[in-house]
Amino acid sequence: MDIASFIGIISGISLIITAIFLGGELHNFVNIPGLMIVFGGTVATTLITFQFRDVIAAFKAAYFVFSKDKDDPNDAVATMIQLSHISRHQGLMHLGKIKTSSAFLKKACGLLADGSSEDVIRAALTTEIQSLQMRHFIVQDVFRKMGIYAPAFGMLGTLIGLVQMLSRLQDPSNIGPAMATALLTTFYGSLLSTLFFLPVAGKLRSRTVIEIINLEIMREGAISIINNNNPVIIYEKLSSFISSRLRKPLEKMNKKP
Repeated sequence: MDIASFIGIISGISLIITAIFLGGELHNFVNIPGLMIVFGGTVATTLITFQFRDVIAAFKAAYFVFSKDKDDPNDAVATMIQLSHISRHQGLMHLGKIKTSSAFLKKACGLLADGSSEDVIRAALTTEIQSLQMRHFIVQDVFRKMGIYAPAFGMLGTLIGLVQMLSRLQDPSNIGPAMATALLTTFYGSLLSTLFFLPVAGKLRSRTVIEIINLEIMREGAISIINNNNPVIIYEKLSSFISSRLRKPLEKMNKKP
C-alpha cells in the first residue's frame, strides 16, 4: 500500500474530527439532506459529464494506485539491460519468448524479435505511450471535475438552506435546522474536494508520470538493443531518465525480465 497516501488520509480525517470534538459535538456536523445534495449532486453531474465506464475505471484506478506501491524506474532499466544480454548471447529471436506481465514490454520484445527497424519500433511504442496518456488523462479528469463540482453543490445547498430559513422566519424553531443545512453543505463540498477528490487526481497524475518514464525507458532500451549497444551504453543512456541520487549502479542491475 502507498504509505504516504494512507498517512495523509488518516491524519487529515483525524485532525478534522479532533477539531470538531474540541469545539463541540460530532453530531452537529451530520446533516443527511446536506450530504444528499453534495455527494448525490456531485456523482450525478459526474455521470452526466463522463461515460459510466470512465467513472468506474477512475475509481478502480484510484483503488489500484492507493493499494500498490509505485514502480521503480531502476527496475525498468535493469530489465532492458538483461534483455540486451539475452539479445547479444542468444539473438533477437529469443526475445519473442520472454515472459512478462507488461503488455508494453511484450510488444517491444515482439517488435525486436520480428526484426523491425528503429523507426517502426519508435513509432509503434510512441503511439502506445500517447494512447496511455490520453486514457489516464480521462481518469484523472473524473476526479478533477468532482473536485470542482463538490464545492459548487455545497454552495447550492447553502442557497437552498437560506431559502428555507427565510421562508420560515415566522417559526424560530425551524431556523436552526435550515441554517445547519446551509452551512454544512458548504463544509461537505469543501471537505470532499480538498481532502479526497483533488488529492486523488494529483496522485493519479504523479503515478502517470512515473509510468510514462518507465515506458520511455523501455522504448529507448528497445531502440538501443536493435542498434546492438552494449549494456554499459544502455545503462548510461537509460539511467538519464532517473534522478542521479536515485540511480542504482550498473552492478546492481540484475533484474530478470
